[in-house]
Amino acid sequence: MATLSDRVFDNGLTVLDTEANRIDICSTEPATYAEATSTYTLGNSTSLSIGAPADRSGGGREVTVAAISDGSVTATGTAAYYAIVDTLNSRLLATGSLSASQVVTSGNTFTLTSVTIGIPDPA
Repeated sequence: MATLSDRVFDNGLTVLDTEANRIDICSTEPATYAEATSTYTLGNSTSLSIGAPADRSGGGREVTVAAISDGSVTATGTAAYYAIVDTLNSRLLATGSLSASQVVTSGNTFTLTSVTIGIPDPA
């Protein structure tokens, strides 16, 4: 049976904790930093807080992205995805679907519930 130590998982997930500094809400799931921050973004928040790696239910490791309450909406549309980025190095670090899509209007604020991002144990 293949195994990986928690240290291997943690070093991968720690990038989110130490380098991510912005979360965008997007109309389409982005595949690049430019898509996340320009093409598909409908708003963003720099009040990003990501916890240290911890055990994941079912095996593996995960981090928790804290809820966002102060997102700034910069365009009108339907937000269906989030993108976590490192603006200092222009890197897209993680994307995912929102728990529910939401219609947003430029000039308003948005909120997001907390999200977990994990890596399962090898099969």
